[in-house]
Amino acid sequence: MAGGLVAASPALLAEAAHSVADSLNEVFLLASLRRSRRRPDARHPFGYGKERFFWSMLAAVGIFVTGGCFSFYQGLHTLLHPEGEETGGYLVVYLVLVVSLLAEGGSLLKATLEIRGQARRAGRGLAAQLRHGSDPTVRTVFAEDAAAVLGVLLALAGAGLHRATGHPAWEAAAALAIGVLLMYVAHRLGRDAKDRLIGEAVDPALQQRALDLLTDRPGIDTVTRLLTMRLGPDSALLAARVDLADGLDSAGVEELCVAAKRRIRSELPEFDQVFLDITAADEQERDRAARRRRDLREAVERQRAAEG
Repeated sequence: MAGGLVAASPALLAEAAHSVADSLNEVFLLASLRRSRRRPDARHPFGYGKERFFWSMLAAVGIFVTGGCFSFYQGLHTLLHPEGEETGGYLVVYLVLVVSLLAEGGSLLKATLEIRGQARRAGRGLAAQLRHGSDPTVRTVFAEDAAAVLGVLLALAGAGLHRATGHPAWEAAAALAIGVLLMYVAHRLGRDAKDRLIGEAVDPALQQRALDLLTDRPGIDTVTRLLTMRLGPDSALLAARVDLADGLDSAGVEELCVAAKRRIRSELPEFDQVFLDITAADEQERDRAARRRRDLREAVERQRAAEG
């Protein structure tokens, strides 16, 4: 920020606002990591995992307001008042931006390696992990770092063209582009956080695996409904309505439910909250359940095709 004020560079000021937003967001994300690890209690029986999503939403708001809006204002002001935007101290501008590029590039490399590791463990590509990964903290850091690197490159281009042509409109355009970039990143991060805050289902492939574990269980005739909700990056809820085979007594029903829950928690540890509702399904419910299974299979196939 000091370099931007000294050099009176709109592009550098826009990138400085971006850096301020990133710094504030790091505080938000650190708070989310600490608060989301608290154990469940009477007030929050499902734990505090959604703290990650809440603080990621605040980080998105910070990017939009502190970074995007200020950068957009700076670019618009320069376009409307070009006579007052004679940039000096180009050496300061280039030095600050090059140092920023090296720092942000190193941070982006670390975030990329972390996401690649998550993608490898999940059997996905990098792009698919960014779209479907459950940890908003790493995704937010990656998005911020990628936007920071692109923003620095835009600022360098704007400052260089201003220097070469003498027209401040180039730096104004760079500041506007940085503002639009940050607003877009904030929109995407905020939309993802919103989906998880209001109760997003887990990945279709994970739903399919849970459904297969239940339907393959001897004694379970039909799973008429399977509902899931993401509770945190590594925590999810599963609630299933199941129709059991005839001939089971109360002890057999209890034993079957306990064994089914144990197997789900063992093979799919993300489901740390599992609830089974025993019901008697009629033909209409069985038909609806069959349609839901087909829809789920199609969703899994579409996801695999997109990831492949």
